[in-house]
Parts: sequence; structure tokens; C-alpha cells
Amino acid sequence: MHKALRVLVPLAAAAVPLAFAAGPSMADSGSSYQATLNPLNHQTGSGTFWATLNGNTATITENWSGLAGTFSGAPYPHVQHIHIGGAGACPTTADDKNGDGVISTTEGGAAYGGIGTTLSTSGDTSPAAGTNLKIAPAGSSTSYHRTIQLSSKVAAAIRSGNAVIVVHGDDPATLSKKAQGEKSDLVPSLPLAATSPALCGVVNAMPAGGVNTGTGSTAGTEDSGLLWLAGGLFVAGAGTALFTVRRKSVKA
Repeated sequence: MHKALRVLVPLAAAAVPLAFAAGPSMADSGSSYQATLNPLNHQTGSGTFWATLNGNTATITENWSGLAGTFSGAPYPHVQHIHIGGAGACPTTADDKNGDGVISTTEGGAAYGGIGTTLSTSGDTSPAAGTNLKIAPAGSSTSYHRTIQLSSKVAAAIRSGNAVIVVHGDDPATLSKKAQGEKSDLVPSLPLAATSPALCGVVNAMPAGGVNTGTGSTAGTEDSGLLWLAGGLFVAGAGTALFTVRRKSVKA
């Protein structure tokens, strides 16, 4: 072997683990998927979602920022989901059927479908947990990492390109006066902004090899808002509207 090559080969071999040490790769095993989260409804946030599927087990890393930070004086709970069964797309202004300037959750349903999986910070990930603010990321940003079990329908939707990530919760100040006076189409005792989509991204397969996702851990960093609202708003039960905020770690 040429002298120069004898020097370069061990250097190249040594560089390989360093390249992967920079952050967790989505290509550990299984198939990898990604979505770019773009703002809806006059919001200014953005984010990225990554997932690796091994059978129906999904390891998810998600980062977003720039959303409304507070709601009634407490960290704003942003419920988020993997939606399936629609057109596999994010809605557009053409989906604003009542002309109030806001694409409500139901108006966007034809594009992204219904809830397949709830991207909660801990506990239940089923559609039943879809409006549970206790286990929703809270505040203006999140760095989310969790391994969860998907239903076979959700896993199949991701693989077929029919899955859409939706993060809910708009800043009321960005909406029209008409929209600010409207009630949520999901929970009438809340304002429209509280449940309307803020970020949306279609999940697509990633090229072989994946990409670097960064630190990928949220232990000790997630805020979870505990919200008790009359009529069972997001959490079943009755009572007056009251936020109880606490710091809690994300648990797989």
C-alpha cells in the first residue's frame, strides 16, 4: 500500500465513531421517517419530527419552538398527535370554511384525518388522551423524546405516507377579532385558539442512513400543565377552570 494511504486508512476508520457520536442517528435499526413542522393559522413557530419504526414500536424525537407560551397565566399546553385517515396533507386557507381566518381542528380534518396517536409526555398515547392537557408539552417550545407502541393502523399510515403531525394551540392575539370571539369547535367552553392547529407536517420516509437528530433527550426539561376546566374540557370531570402547573419529566 502507498505510504500516504497507510496513514489515511486508520485516520478514516477512527473518524467513523466520532461522526456518529455527535448525536443519535435515526438509522439505528428499522425504518426512519421525518416531518418538517410548519405554522398554520398565523402562528410563527416551526419544528421537526423524527421517528424510527421497529415493527409497531416508534422511537420519536421532536423539537419545536415559537408557539404561544402562556394560557390564562400558566404555561400553554400544546396537545399534539399523529393524525391518520385523511388526505395525508396539511390544510390550507381554502379549508377555512366559515371565513374567520382560522382553520379549526374540524375544518382541517379532511386534510390530516383523525387522531391516531397522542404524543403525550407520559402515560396514555391513545386517541382517548388526545385532549388531556395534563400530559401535553407546555410552553413556547419543546424537546421531546419518547419510545411508544403504535397501533398497527398508525404504523401502516406512517409507512404509507398517510400520517401527519399536528401541534395544537394558537396565540389568540394573532387571530382576527371574529376568531377571538369564537368558541372551540372541540370544547365549547374554551376559546377557538386553544384547540386550533398551530403546526403541521406530513411524515415522509427518510433516505437510507437517516440524519442526526441532536441530543434527543427531554428528561427533566418538559413542563406539563395540569388543567382542570368546567364540563371536562380536556380532562373528564366537572369543576371551575383552574391551572395547576408543575414541572415533570418525560417518562417513556
